[in-house]
Formats: sequence, C-alpha cells, structure tokens
Amino acid sequence: MVEIISKRDGPRREDVAAKEFIRTNRATIDKIANRLTGGQWQAMRNPVAAPQPEASGRLWYTPPRRASSDVSPYVRISLNGRIVVADLASGRQIHFIGELRGSGHMRRLALATSQNGLFDPLDDQLHAALADLEGLRVPDEASEESLERELAIRLGIEVLARGE
Repeated sequence: MVEIISKRDGPRREDVAAKEFIRTNRATIDKIANRLTGGQWQAMRNPVAAPQPEASGRLWYTPPRRASSDVSPYVRISLNGRIVVADLASGRQIHFIGELRGSGHMRRLALATSQNGLFDPLDDQLHAALADLEGLRVPDEASEESLERELAIRLGIEVLARGE
C-alpha cells in the first residue's frame, strides 16, 4: 500500500479560520492590547513623525514633557532597596535619593553621593536636606514606612499612605 502526500495549493483551513477570527475581532483585540500596554499598542500602530534635522545637519529631539504643575511627586522605596521620588500619575522617577544597603537588621540608608559609589549624585539642595540621614538603620518594613514619611516631609512632598 502506498500513500501519496502532496502539498495543497493555498493556505491551510486552520490558517484561514484564524485570520478570519482575528479580522472579525480586531476591535476587541486592539482594546485589550491597549489596556495591557497602557496605550503603547495604539501609539506603536500610529507612529509619531520623525524629527527633521536643522540646517547644520544636527538632529535635536526633546521628548514632550508634562508641565511641572502636573507632577505629583511621592517617595517610593522599591523591593530592591532603591529610594526614589517618582511621579504618582506616570510612575516615572524624578529624583534618585539613594538605596538601602545590607540585609536584614543591618540595612542602612546610603544617599546618592559619589562617596557611596553612585554615579548620579543628589544635587546640593537635596543633599543638604537629607545629609543627617546618611547611615540610618532601616531594619524592617515599619522603619521603611517611617523613612518614606521622613523623606517626604523633608522634601516638602505630600505624605502618602502605603498602598495608595
């Protein structure tokens, strides 16, 4: 007995069905993709025009920034121990304050200074407001919360309760 296997012309039945399903549900798929990516799916499908070089041939591009009045800063200590001031609306980092170094009950605050080996040091005004906190012990989560409150107060930022 001999079986002859030959290629069919055209796409497979499963491919046709999958393409038809995607075509009929495109609006729902786009809505879900936008929701999962925070609007980046739509932005990717509708690209912004590329910036044009000026007469000298240089290409200058400054990404659009929100007005400073729209920023609502808060202090955040990440799970990896980084301490930043971030924008509540966008989640973007505004200032890098420092980090918690060590482990367990030996964790201490290390401000962002070149002496601590960090390449992006705090500006002088922020460092003056926080200098006496250098080396502060932060052994547990309750200490982290009080450190967040203290940093927010010293920097003139509204204090947020955890979980907001």
